[in-house]
Amino acid sequence: MSEAGEQSLPGRRPQFGARFLKDKKNVFEHNAWDNVVWDDTQEAAAMAKVQENSEVTLTPEDIQKLEEEAAHHWDAFYGIHQNRFFKDRHWLFTEFPELAPHLAHTFPRKIQPGEGADSDGIPASGSEGQEPAEHYRILEVGCGVGNTVFPILKVNNDPGLFMYCCDFSSTAVDIVKESPDYDTNRCRAFVCDLTSEAWGAPFPKSSLDVIVCIFVLSALNPDKFDHTVRMMADYLRPGGLILFRDYGRYDLAQLRFKKGRCLSENFYSRGDGTRCYFFTQDDVRKLMTDAGLEEVQNLVDRRLQVNRGKQLTMYRVWVQAKYRKPAVKDTQQVSTLS
Repeated sequence: MSEAGEQSLPGRRPQFGARFLKDKKNVFEHNAWDNVVWDDTQEAAAMAKVQENSEVTLTPEDIQKLEEEAAHHWDAFYGIHQNRFFKDRHWLFTEFPELAPHLAHTFPRKIQPGEGADSDGIPASGSEGQEPAEHYRILEVGCGVGNTVFPILKVNNDPGLFMYCCDFSSTAVDIVKESPDYDTNRCRAFVCDLTSEAWGAPFPKSSLDVIVCIFVLSALNPDKFDHTVRMMADYLRPGGLILFRDYGRYDLAQLRFKKGRCLSENFYSRGDGTRCYFFTQDDVRKLMTDAGLEEVQNLVDRRLQVNRGKQLTMYRVWVQAKYRKPAVKDTQQVSTLS
């Protein structure tokens, strides 16, 4: 991981990648082990399990119904769990130091002469007479109830930061807005279907410095991945980043699916109607580079989590990546005199 992740910041946990299991007899000495290497036997067992639960038994009508009712199922999920299900992601600043205060202007954006400001104090095209200033715009897609947004706003107190966040679920967005930590001077939440042709976003295209996409793309129909990533790329400014983390192939969650839950290859329906896809590094690389983005990071994070009380071991697999929108290169017009 990045050297910047080793620096200490409020609310940050120790960096991943530093605790290795050298002797399996010591597995229950800690709650988690990093960068666990799978042997051939374990890999073959995982592949066999996925093969076993990969038969598609749902009818096309049932699969289409899950697609059409996706928003309803997420509304129901957040209606039941409110803000109690997910924990705040303080690990963000370790894995993605671009979100930390001392690096908040790694990709600064200057307001160009002639740009004004919208109701959030964020630059908007079309107004005149404003002095150039620096701002740092972050969008989190699939924000849920704010477990990423609020830690960023608490830790990153840069006055130039403005955070946008959106979710498919109007219930989740309402919960974000009702939080005492929701400050309209620093944040705006809105409902958005990432798979739609028009997001109705409260910011222009080519304006965002960072898009945070964590355990979100996996919830969408794989047929819509390409379009969604291209839309994200369109909203990034040149030099802007997508920070990505999601379920990896053969993660414990995939191996736990029972027969009858598979919708298509590596794509499943949970009991509550929400859905989940499991990525490989190549999946992510193709999606991002096809959208014209440049690879900064693409890795598999294999973690062994341990329940010491129950003497259980749980193998987790995530794909983590960073992709940058290419900077605009200066071009010189050369005229040929004849």
